[in-house]
Amino acid sequence: MAREGMEAERVVSFESESESSDVMFVDSSISSTDGPEPPQNFNREICISCGSLEVDTLHPIFHGALCPPCKENFLHVFFLYDEDGYQSYCTICGGGRTLFICDVSSCSRCYCTECLDFLVRPGTACRVKAMNMWFCFLCLPMDRHGLLQRRVKWRACVKRLYDECGFVNIFKPLSASKRNPIRVLSLFSDISIEMKKLGFIGNTFGNGSITYVHDVSLITRKDVKELGDIDFVFGAIPDTRGYIAHPSDWYFYQYYRILSYVQPQANNPKCFFWMFVDNLVLDEEVKDAATFRFLETNPVTIYDVQHEGIFSEVHVWSNIPSLKSKYALPDWDLDLSTSFRRDFQTQSLPEMLKKFLAPLKEYFKCFPEFL
Repeated sequence: MAREGMEAERVVSFESESESSDVMFVDSSISSTDGPEPPQNFNREICISCGSLEVDTLHPIFHGALCPPCKENFLHVFFLYDEDGYQSYCTICGGGRTLFICDVSSCSRCYCTECLDFLVRPGTACRVKAMNMWFCFLCLPMDRHGLLQRRVKWRACVKRLYDECGFVNIFKPLSASKRNPIRVLSLFSDISIEMKKLGFIGNTFGNGSITYVHDVSLITRKDVKELGDIDFVFGAIPDTRGYIAHPSDWYFYQYYRILSYVQPQANNPKCFFWMFVDNLVLDEEVKDAATFRFLETNPVTIYDVQHEGIFSEVHVWSNIPSLKSKYALPDWDLDLSTSFRRDFQTQSLPEMLKKFLAPLKEYFKCFPEFL
C-alpha cells in the first residue's frame, strides 16, 4: 500500500549481533541477492539517510551510518505515527513523500520511493506498487536486499541509540511474538473507542482489556491490585464545559495516587506507560508540582488543528516517546491569539490523542479492524 506523506568525527559501535530476529516466512518477488554487494566502507562511512560522509553514529536498524542531522531526525520521528496507525515517516531515512506500507498485520513500517530505488535497486518502488501484498525488509526472512541489510538485534540497537543520546528514556521495542495483549486502566475519561480503533482491544486475536473508572474516590490500593497487572494508565480531566464533580486539582492528585499503586518498581524491566491530560484547567502551582515533583517530566501542548485553525488545546504528561518529538506540534505558524476557540471543539479529547497512543504498537499486540 502506498501513502502520500511529507517531505563526523565519531562513530558509535553497537554490540556484536549473534541472534536471529523474529521474521515472517513469506514469498517475495524481490530477492535478497538483488543489487550489488555493499562496498566495504558502506557500514561506517556513509550516512544511509542522506549520503553524507560526515557520519556520527550507526543506523540502528540497517547497516550504514547516520550523520548528526539525520541522527537527530531519526530520534524525533521513529515513534511518530499518523492517524491510520502507521509510521509517519520512512523507517530508513526518516523522511519521504510517497510511503509504501508493509502489509503484515503486526507491522507498521513505511518506506519511501527514494530509499527503495536507491538502496535496493532501481525500479523497486514500481515493483512494490504493483504487488497486491508487500512484506517489508523487517518482516522478510532474508536480511539483505541490494545495499539494504537489516541488523540482527535492531530493536536493542534502537534503545541503545536513545540511551546514548539521552533524548528520552524508552523501553526496547518488542518483536511481534513477544508482545502481549495490553491491559489499560482509564480514569475519568474513557478511551475504549480509541483503543479499539487502534486494534488493541475488541479483537479476537490476542484481545486486550480496559477498565474504566470515572470516580476513584473510594478506590483503595487493594482494589487496584485486584485488577491484576496494568500496562497503561490513562487519565484526563473532564471537559470543563460539562459538569465536573470535583475541583480540577483533585483529578491530578487522584490520578497520581492510583498511578503509584500500579507503577512497577524502578528495577522492574516491564514495559509500563502512563498519560495524564489537563484540559487547560490546572493552576500553575499544581502544574509545577506535577512537572517537577510527581511526574518528573515536562508537559507537551497538543493542539486540535483543523483547516489551519486551532480549535482546542491540552497539556499532556506522558512517558510515551512520541510526545517528546519536536514534530508532535503543528509544522506551520498559527496565530494562537485568533485561531484558538475555547467554545468550539471538533473532536473528543481522546480522539485528538489517538496518534500519540499508536506507538504502543511497538510493545503490545495490535490488530486494527479498519484504518
